[in-house]
Amino acid sequence: MAHRRTSRRHILRLGAAAGGGLLAGRSVLAAEGSRGLGAPLGPYSERSPYEKAVRYTRESKTPETGSSFTPIHDSLGTVTPSALHYERHHSGVPIIDPAAHRLVIHGMVDRPLSLSMADIRRLPSITRTLVLECGGNSAGEWGAPGADVQRSYGMVSGSEWTGVPLALLLAEVGVRPGASWVIAEGGDACRMERSVPLTKALENSLLAYGQNGEAMRPAQGYPLRLINPGWEGNANVKWLRSLKVTDQPYMARDETSKYSDLMPDGKARIFTYEMEAKSVITFPSGGQTLPGSGLYELTGLAWSGRGLVERVEVTVDGGTTWQRAALQEPRLPIALTRFRMAWRFNGREAVIAARAVDETGYVQPTREALIAVRGTNSIYHYNGIKFWRVRADGTVTNVEA
Repeated sequence: MAHRRTSRRHILRLGAAAGGGLLAGRSVLAAEGSRGLGAPLGPYSERSPYEKAVRYTRESKTPETGSSFTPIHDSLGTVTPSALHYERHHSGVPIIDPAAHRLVIHGMVDRPLSLSMADIRRLPSITRTLVLECGGNSAGEWGAPGADVQRSYGMVSGSEWTGVPLALLLAEVGVRPGASWVIAEGGDACRMERSVPLTKALENSLLAYGQNGEAMRPAQGYPLRLINPGWEGNANVKWLRSLKVTDQPYMARDETSKYSDLMPDGKARIFTYEMEAKSVITFPSGGQTLPGSGLYELTGLAWSGRGLVERVEVTVDGGTTWQRAALQEPRLPIALTRFRMAWRFNGREAVIAARAVDETGYVQPTREALIAVRGTNSIYHYNGIKFWRVRADGTVTNVEA
């Protein structure tokens, strides 16, 4: 009986404490409520002023050329807000009136077409969630690895793209026998040109006008962009104005002198469109500090231009052992995949990394393995494993630092 009385007293004390907490909470709420009305409605929603994630913009010789990097260390989930999508420009961002813009499809076709945006938007459309990565993402990792994940891996973003399958329009124009390439040309000042194999155009290329539920931003190609799923960003021509069907590639500037891979023997690989499997831990990562020992969620992003990310493995001992991370569902092919793993930081130095395996069986290589095959003359298509060092005091740095 005494034990029951003691238990009841204990419960009553807990109840009193909880009641005090409730009263304190009500006081706080009352104080907050006394501040008056909130901000009025606006025509276009803004994020909270307390959210500070921004793109890092790399300095360039002219303001019209350059690139900005998605803050993937601050990202949640797998879709990048349109305003934080990475950018890479060769001659600035043109402002194009969609009512005046046209797409011309010509060359080795039976029925050339000149289409307005209204013509294109009335056609049957599809929506796909896809990853887009610049061919030069992680370029510094070949020789001088970056100090933080945004500057070294931030030229990658995930979006939901809406548009018309290119195959539909190629069927309308009637591709002639012998044709094997499509030359895409953009409407910017540099007239960006890329040669696209006809097989790719017929497989899954998309004429996109929507991004993340609204018209795409001018910096992403408004009013029309070619999306080649899984291929380097530069092949996804922005401000698309012309598609010419031909029997050979054009060997344009941005597929020969640029966006090609110079090998150790002096030869160059060209038309290396496909972005191979890649992953990176975004927390904890370079420049961050763990406030103390304890349980954390280790997390990051993985993707592959070849299809679905099959699994992601994580090491916390410098690569001696690996264990599977949990993958966020639904997983989509050629899209960002979020991985997570519970990890207890015990206050001792740790070296952490992730490696991705895609549905083709391709395993993300180490930096050393990649360099052994391709040397260090290239600045494109780097997908080596990224190791971070978590020091005993909780600070996180590149292992090379």
